[in-house]
Amino acid sequence: MGKEFRGTIAVQPDFDAGSDAETLYNAMKGFGSDKEAILNLITSRSNAQRQEIRGAYKSQYGKDLIGDLKYELTGKFERLIVCLMRPPAYHDAKEIRDAIKGAGTDEKCLIEILASRTNEQIHNMVAAYKDAYDRDLEEDVIGDTSGHFKKMLIVLLQGSREEDDVVSEDLVEQDAQDLYDAGEAQWGTDEAKFIMLLGNRSVTHLQLVFDEYEKIAEKSIEDSIKSELSGDFERLMLAVVQCIRSKPMYFAKRLYKSMKGLGTADNTLIRIMVSRSEIDMLDIRECFRLRYEKSLYNMIQDDTSGEYMRTLLKLCGGDDDIAGEFFPEAAQIAYKMWEISSMTKVQLRGTVQPYQDFDPASDAQALRKAMKGFGTDEDTIIEILTHRSNAQRQEIRRTFKSLLGRDLMADLKSELSKNLERLILGLMMTPAEFDAKMMKKAMEGAGTDEHSLIEILVTRNNQEIQEMCSAYKKAYKKSLEDAIASETSGRFKRILISLAQGAREEGPADMARALEDAQELADACNADSDDMEDKFMSILCTRSFPHLRKVFQEFVRCSNKDIEQIIKKEMSGDFKNALFAIVRSVKNQPSYFSDRLYKAMKGLGTDDRALIRIMVSRSEIDLFNIRKEFKETHDASLHEFIQGDTSGDYRKTLLILCGGED
Repeated sequence: MGKEFRGTIAVQPDFDAGSDAETLYNAMKGFGSDKEAILNLITSRSNAQRQEIRGAYKSQYGKDLIGDLKYELTGKFERLIVCLMRPPAYHDAKEIRDAIKGAGTDEKCLIEILASRTNEQIHNMVAAYKDAYDRDLEEDVIGDTSGHFKKMLIVLLQGSREEDDVVSEDLVEQDAQDLYDAGEAQWGTDEAKFIMLLGNRSVTHLQLVFDEYEKIAEKSIEDSIKSELSGDFERLMLAVVQCIRSKPMYFAKRLYKSMKGLGTADNTLIRIMVSRSEIDMLDIRECFRLRYEKSLYNMIQDDTSGEYMRTLLKLCGGDDDIAGEFFPEAAQIAYKMWEISSMTKVQLRGTVQPYQDFDPASDAQALRKAMKGFGTDEDTIIEILTHRSNAQRQEIRRTFKSLLGRDLMADLKSELSKNLERLILGLMMTPAEFDAKMMKKAMEGAGTDEHSLIEILVTRNNQEIQEMCSAYKKAYKKSLEDAIASETSGRFKRILISLAQGAREEGPADMARALEDAQELADACNADSDDMEDKFMSILCTRSFPHLRKVFQEFVRCSNKDIEQIIKKEMSGDFKNALFAIVRSVKNQPSYFSDRLYKAMKGLGTDDRALIRIMVSRSEIDLFNIRKEFKETHDASLHEFIQGDTSGDYRKTLLILCGGED
């Protein structure tokens, strides 16, 4: 980031500590307190000035300002104001102390503070901890943590990372190779090598190492950490990497997680808003908008209330929901994000594998026995069908018919009911039959489920789309294209029909053409809306995904705009949603599915059709990757969500497909 001031709370000119102390004293005098006066004054002074006010208050009134504020204010507003009144080092020390004292440990707080602070900030915090609690911070951390997680925390606590101007060019390639050799290249992981390099090398040096690592491993360092490490150690190392890449983006993600879903993680929200308000809040705001297509200001407004909200909004400093243009720093981050996306080759992993000792005749007999007579043995049905690949299930289907002269699908349908029946029948269909059925369900009845149509057509490859079209025609005696044409309209109809051709280009990016496409999209942003939508559709619906990654990267450079923000701002309705889904899938398809699963289960009620569709269709492709993205984005595992949102044999089947708890 640049050297200029990027905070939102600056030094107040014409500052008079005595006068401010008097204002605060009067605001708390008598019955009740003038909260508005308190928050306006404290949020318009720098932390150094607040410390002068504290001194003046004690001199003038013989009282402790923080003590009076605690007495007069209540709840989250009190916590926020008191945090603003502490010096940064003492604020960090208090957060760490609260994180490790008592019964449990708040590992996320430890990770956030120690991964993100500079050497100087860590040294000051260690001294403040000793001063405030007469305890040694390192000893307390050792006593409260364990394993590699503890070792990395202790390394970070030394505050001995090389300074940013230290880049050992001759070591960049060697460090990248050492990281690769310590993880991806061997059975097991050499955690000590990860700790030594990520805990000590300078930020600038490690940024170069990460670029070099991607060339060697054909995947990002983050993806390697996710596959090689686990638990709190994995989360700590990911936080360190994210802070090395971009602290503002790291804090934007932490702020989003603190406010999304039911309830607010107020401690996290307060800690970040207070600690970054004089450092990089402007950049955090811009990264927040870049990643979540919503301003930090608006999210705070939606998620908090009263004086607490007004204080947070003062610290935030402004609303960024305007044109989709970036500060230079955010443009660089967006460009880098697309570059990483285009360079990384993600190893996709399903959760359902072919069964090793497969015997279709034995499985067919066992299934028949489970459904014969009075009652149904659901456990046997679930156990067999969730532990066989789709190809093996098709063999069971054929064997059931030839051996027993019965239709397995019909028997399952008569023996099972509700969501379990829908889920098991989905597993028994071929992928093409299942997709065709899902498309039919999305279009039949009173309304059309546009989100399902978008999800299926955007995420399937050419062969999958062509096979789905054939299955649709065979099952419903009508072409999928005709069905789409009769159920949708306008540009949305056109985009769906374009995708339903299954004729997207394949292969790597063509650099020269990617630059041309990026420029054409940038130019289209200045055209009238019809021409703009036509141009976006013609490029986004036909180019290969690797090519589009490069196009979207260069679009940032051509326009200083983010493709997602432009689509959100300039387009509307289902057409916008379809283009948006394409961009999300191009950027990170497992992340797109993770968001779809989250939306299917959050809030009141469950969208079981979406849940079944994704769990069935991705179980042999990339459900493991989707699980990882879910955990990282939503701070809870997919397993936990399914467990809390479903029940009975339906839940049991979904959890087996999920494949693990993370």
